[in-house]
Amino acid sequence: MKIEALLSEKCIALNLELATKQQVIEKMLSIVAVHRGVTDSKKLREDVLKREGEMSTGIGKQIALPHAKTSAVTQPVLAFATLHREIDFESIDNEPVQIVFLLATPEEMLAEHLKLLGRITRLAGREEVRERLLHAGSATEVLELFREEEKDLPQI
Repeated sequence: MKIEALLSEKCIALNLELATKQQVIEKMLSIVAVHRGVTDSKKLREDVLKREGEMSTGIGKQIALPHAKTSAVTQPVLAFATLHREIDFESIDNEPVQIVFLLATPEEMLAEHLKLLGRITRLAGREEVRERLLHAGSATEVLELFREEEKDLPQI
């Protein structure tokens, strides 16, 4: 399981015009609502917001990674977005966010969930990858970037 295999063009949004953390999370949830792996959008929203309430998913380096292990999905679901302007996400490094991933995995896939979180964090945590993501002009370009960056990495 690789990031580029989980992402699809319809789950990628670039240069979103949003103003608040709540708007970002709601938009990410609306992007994945049509994903075939999502069986209950309302439950997914509840679980993502519950997790966010426990501790901000602003992981630093301008990245937010709202996520949940949930019965609302039947398979891992991933969305990606860049923001037109930086937004305060109460990140651990107190820096605003401009890159957002939303990850939802079935409750029984804990190991895969943790591995995916780690892979996203490692890849997007690299400055050159973040720069390329922020300047991507299309969803195809984003997918190609992940394909290229993961080509030598093992499957999760």
